[in-house]
Amino acid sequence: MAITKDMTIGEILRTNPKIAPILMEAGMHCLGCPSAQGESLEEAAMVHGMDIEALMAKIATVE
Repeated sequence: MAITKDMTIGEILRTNPKIAPILMEAGMHCLGCPSAQGESLEEAAMVHGMDIEALMAKIATVE
């Protein structure tokens, strides 16, 4: 299953737990918090001031 920026962090981690280190390295340390279950990766990137396309490129290396 392909990872998309519209997926929640929780969905992404259930799909591929190997992505967790990339998210942690990017500054998303609260992978288990309620926001991780309710906001999309794109929304989380915006909140953390990250470039979603750059983050997606890193995630693609794990898929």
